[in-house]
Amino acid sequence: MTTVYERAAVPRPTRGRRRPRPSPAGPLLALLWAGAVAVVALWWTDTRSVVGLAGWLTDAGRIAGLLCGYSCAVLVALMARVPLLERRIGSDRVARWHAMAGRYTICLLVAHVTLILFGYAAQDGSGIVHETLSVVFDYPDMLKATIGTLILFAVGITSARAARRRIRHEFWYYVHLLTYVAVFLAFFHQLALGSDLVGDNVAQAAWYVLYLGTAALVGWFRLLVPVRLNLRHRLRVESVYREAPGVFSIVVRGERLDELNAQAGQFFRWRFLSDGMRWTSTPYSLSAPPRPDRMRITVKALGDHSAAVGLLRPGTRVWAEGPYGSLTAERRTSSKALLIAGGVGITPLRALFETLPGQVTLLYRARTAEDLALGGELEAIAKWRGARVLYAVNGADGTRPRFTAESLRASVPDLAAHDVYLCGPPAMAQDLYGALRAAGVPDRRIHHESFEL
Repeated sequence: MTTVYERAAVPRPTRGRRRPRPSPAGPLLALLWAGAVAVVALWWTDTRSVVGLAGWLTDAGRIAGLLCGYSCAVLVALMARVPLLERRIGSDRVARWHAMAGRYTICLLVAHVTLILFGYAAQDGSGIVHETLSVVFDYPDMLKATIGTLILFAVGITSARAARRRIRHEFWYYVHLLTYVAVFLAFFHQLALGSDLVGDNVAQAAWYVLYLGTAALVGWFRLLVPVRLNLRHRLRVESVYREAPGVFSIVVRGERLDELNAQAGQFFRWRFLSDGMRWTSTPYSLSAPPRPDRMRITVKALGDHSAAVGLLRPGTRVWAEGPYGSLTAERRTSSKALLIAGGVGITPLRALFETLPGQVTLLYRARTAEDLALGGELEAIAKWRGARVLYAVNGADGTRPRFTAESLRASVPDLAAHDVYLCGPPAMAQDLYGALRAAGVPDRRIHHESFEL
């Protein structure tokens, strides 16, 4: 369906080439690992000698505890949705870092609890059960820390892949938010019982700066910034229309949306304030370049929530957070680009297809011709800007077209000179990445962002 929204007031893309801004990922990772080294150094400078089995167990537990406390702060900071991370590094990459930090945190927590309890038991000559009860109920702030520990274990269990496949996203999301509670409950026992922190004013000050700084990031970017955005821009559903079987576009109207500085290829987290949907926040990409008064998303019905999006009524209030994501024109390194979309992955690439500077080719993969959402718009944009659109659909017998290095080079002869933007199902993206590398496309020119957050 063609609407007046499509290309109103959008300038023709220029054909210039701009050097992309360097990613802060490397320096940030170096900083995080330097923090871990500093934490271990704190134990080293505070420990003169380690004697006996009890000493080895207890000091190993101290190291694990210090690293676990540091990892908790990093874990929460990566959840804060800091624009520098979300837009320059990429939400999907930050989410993977967060998941990895979560695994480290749980492993360090298990090691800390186990080693400390067995070390104390060996030192006191008591049984492990007696020592555990004594530590939990007799030591200062340990009961709160124990509750926090149990919450962190619950978060870790529900975050495992096997568990996530069996539980609703909403349940996982709200359990995940309890991480804040767990970290708060566990914080105080670190200062009361941590032998590397007790009596060391500099170390305590650094620990307070670490945790209060993390709390400030969360409070600002996850609470205050979204509240300001939604109070200022007053988003509402303007219209909903069908694009393909089970695929709907939703136009959202608001005030002064140009102040958001959203770019083609980015996404927002959307919460539609209607019955049954107000408690779920879901990431959907902009499927057209943003306008000063409107934004558009295109959603495929893949679950209860996405199916309900197609039933939204005009006037429904919308709560949005963003923009997020780094799948934008800023990542390009060449004047030529190949966009490869699979299924509903066409949404961010449709917006890029309209605005990305230079020579652009779009390859669109779908099961059937009927599933090619936004096809009319893509053809109109291709004609307007002199670009190419290639389609890959299953054969009449269900045969799936294969993407190989040879087939990609045949479609785009100078493929190695292109930037390639990928968006589609994870299996498809993985196969395409291998084919592109085999076709000679450098890794730095393959841009992919997963929206399975």
